[in-house]
Amino acid sequence: MTTQLNNIDKKSALLVMDFQTIILNNFLPQERARDVIRHTASLIASARATGVPVIYVSVEFRKGYPEVSQNNTIFSSIKNNGIFMTGSEGTAIHAGVAPAENEVVIVKRRVGAFSFTELEMVLRAQDIDTLILAGVTTSGVVLSTVGQAFDLDYRLMVASDCCADPDHDTHLFLLEKILPQHAIVTRSSEISDCWI
Repeated sequence: MTTQLNNIDKKSALLVMDFQTIILNNFLPQERARDVIRHTASLIASARATGVPVIYVSVEFRKGYPEVSQNNTIFSSIKNNGIFMTGSEGTAIHAGVAPAENEVVIVKRRVGAFSFTELEMVLRAQDIDTLILAGVTTSGVVLSTVGQAFDLDYRLMVASDCCADPDHDTHLFLLEKILPQHAIVTRSSEISDCWI
């Protein structure tokens, strides 16, 4: 595994996706939320210490939800419940993994981090070709972003302990069976060790 992780500090970035208060407080068991925040905070600290860019991705919508089609069952439910509104307390990135002042935050209106966002432009401008992914949920933003990034020819790593899902069995299935088809799946400590 270590051989596969060599040189990940060169032309790489850490994507911290959907670590928003509303998701962590309401869609995950609290013990699992605490664990994923702790592991991700540690990985962020390692990335910053090594000079690896940390890029955040969050989902939010404008007042009135003009981006939401009733054909989209997930987001029409969000609209109907009045959540994920830009500027609301729940939409904020959790304080335990909050971005530093100079770190980029990409706002998305769909599941995948690349869907209708400027993420690819930011990555190409910095000559980044390797992505390390941390995200909640595994079946949502992580799965979708891995598929999108793979098709865009990025090298991919998923920090398994920096991902979580409401359904733990689905989380394990994706990490063990699906995501390894497109990405190296490993623990955050393995990635941090390569940065030392």
